[in-house]
Amino acid sequence: MSIFLVDEYKNMEPYVPGEQPSDKLYIKLNANETSMPPSPKVFEALSKKEIWNMGFYADPNCKEFRQAVADVYGVTEEEVFVGNGADEVLSFILMSFFRRGMKIYFPDITYGFYRTYAKTYGLDMEEIPVKEDYSVDLKDYMDLKGDIILANPNNPTGLSNTMEDIEALVAKDPERMVIIDEAYADYSGETALPLVQKYPNLVVVRTFSKSRNMAGMHIGFAIASKEIVEDLNKIKFSFNPFNLNGLTMAAGIAAVKDTYYFDKCVKSIIENRENFKAELEKIGFEVIPSKANFVFCKSKEIDSKTLCVKLKEEGILTRHFADERLKDYLRITIGTEYEMMVVLIAIKEILAEASEEKELGIKKAI
Repeated sequence: MSIFLVDEYKNMEPYVPGEQPSDKLYIKLNANETSMPPSPKVFEALSKKEIWNMGFYADPNCKEFRQAVADVYGVTEEEVFVGNGADEVLSFILMSFFRRGMKIYFPDITYGFYRTYAKTYGLDMEEIPVKEDYSVDLKDYMDLKGDIILANPNNPTGLSNTMEDIEALVAKDPERMVIIDEAYADYSGETALPLVQKYPNLVVVRTFSKSRNMAGMHIGFAIASKEIVEDLNKIKFSFNPFNLNGLTMAAGIAAVKDTYYFDKCVKSIIENRENFKAELEKIGFEVIPSKANFVFCKSKEIDSKTLCVKLKEEGILTRHFADERLKDYLRITIGTEYEMMVVLIAIKEILAEASEEKELGIKKAI
């Protein structure tokens, strides 16, 4: 730490992303990405014209991109804010509407960046404990005096709240901002987006990194009232007007318009998730009923940290969390049908080896 860092940032806790090793080729199921390619329309959109135009600044208002998003989601362009990934969108929201010391609530088990941002911006954060089954009970939030951020479905569990419960929470206090992070909502079949035009205190954040197969492009957006979006754009233009480049926007426009390919990919991941869950349960795993593009699971035969290490040795990356309440579980992103078959074979072999070692240990003890 240098002597120049301002005091208010000295207690920051930087977010730790999923492991990104490059020592060999892995089946990468640790960061909730997808090995599926983006829409074929994206390849067409990234043309020579776009490359030649790299010498010019892209539209800072992102008008064409915002309009494309608005058309697909049934809102107006004035209700769409876009950013360099959903994390940047969240950052602009906190930068725009929260001052140091303001209260913010979120679950104690959820996406780690909420905690990182809350500390970075000096917010008075309070983490509300999830239930014993890891579910988020929105009744715990109803009478809280302060703004709320929720991932729905939640990460790393994949559990989801109903739109009826979310609407009740949003409607309870119109002066309280409720931010719903819907990074995984396309895999759940439910979204709070229709509520935005009914409730001006609701902000819904989305990403292209999951269901649009474009994590490497860093595209995120929020849908909210035109007044909130106007405020966000004021802050953006005071910070970084050109937060999305021309190639990114061209790819984003093509991807969001290709609803056929999008629906096909989402359906495939959901099918793979349910099949993988069923196969894990057949071999004795406990699997939390996920509505996202991952499963959160544990086995009685092997601890999850050991399983994570052994899978990595087999060229498969998964995510283990050191948190005391999560350490028994392993989060496995859902990939292609072939990838999940490879993972199942590897898990079965690892369990068989663990069983043999346990049996050998018992014999030695006798």
